[in-house]
Amino acid sequence: MHPEPAFSSRRRRLLQSALAASLVPAFAQAAAGWPQKPLRLIVGFPPGSSPDTLARVVADPLAQALGQPVIVENKVGAAGSIGVAAVARATDGYTIGLTGNGPLTTAKALTPSTPYDVARDLRPISLVASSPFVLAGSTAMPATDLHGFLDFAKAQGDKLSYGSIGPGSGSHLAMELLKTHTGIRAVHVPFQGFPQVATALMGRQIDLSFMIPSIAVPQAKSGRLRLYGVSTATAFPGSGDVPPIQWALGKQGFDVASWNAIFGPASMPAPVADRLSQEIARILQTPEVKQRLLDQGWLAIGSAPDALAHKIAEDTAMWGGVIKLTGARSE
Repeated sequence: MHPEPAFSSRRRRLLQSALAASLVPAFAQAAAGWPQKPLRLIVGFPPGSSPDTLARVVADPLAQALGQPVIVENKVGAAGSIGVAAVARATDGYTIGLTGNGPLTTAKALTPSTPYDVARDLRPISLVASSPFVLAGSTAMPATDLHGFLDFAKAQGDKLSYGSIGPGSGSHLAMELLKTHTGIRAVHVPFQGFPQVATALMGRQIDLSFMIPSIAVPQAKSGRLRLYGVSTATAFPGSGDVPPIQWALGKQGFDVASWNAIFGPASMPAPVADRLSQEIARILQTPEVKQRLLDQGWLAIGSAPDALAHKIAEDTAMWGGVIKLTGARSE
């Protein structure tokens, strides 16, 4: 067999590019008349979870904008990855998904057998909402502010413990990242969910945790928890005057958030994704939806597909470094 001439592969790439360019007007025309039937919005988490709640907030106004029903469908399992895999396999042009950031950024590093490749199999559409983690401590902790907490925690060696919602979760990796920045050596204790973490903190069975504001803030207002800082680089309106941890560290590099996003399969035409992105961004900037999400501890975002793709790549690199350093794996 003779080797393929070099110019042949170059010509093939040029032909593929020309074909793709020729299809753009056809895709744009198809997007103008799309959709012609209901959409499925797949959520890889159970009813009542944060992704499910966010999906249902968006679904009704999106259906009104598109003129077709948007049906939320829960496909639960593998920490959200089963739902993402279902979207990746879809070829009907009417299936999209909403998920938290884990299945889009850390799933492959934590579980190499994850059955999809984000860059290859998915088309980003829009960021939906973001929320910091709040660093919460037991009332047994003597420190009352962030600087005092950091000094106290570093002096305790491995005597302190922290809770998370499981190995590889955002609450676990955020604390591991804080440990690399500060020298804190707290021991990890996993729980099933944030309500169980809060119960353990209030019962003084563990010392600290990165928690979601919707659970941590009300308990702090009732005097049952202490709040030391938020994980994002800027203050969060849903957590009162709790300062960003980055301010106390005195350096850049600690900016961690939990976020949710809407995406489609890679086969979805770009003009369709662009239209969805524009409609979702408009919905998320309405005062009613913004306030509804803020009441639940979320900051409404809305973004172009390229901005979501950049966020996925950025967080995948950051969390990949933490996972490699700590050897974290999903159970």
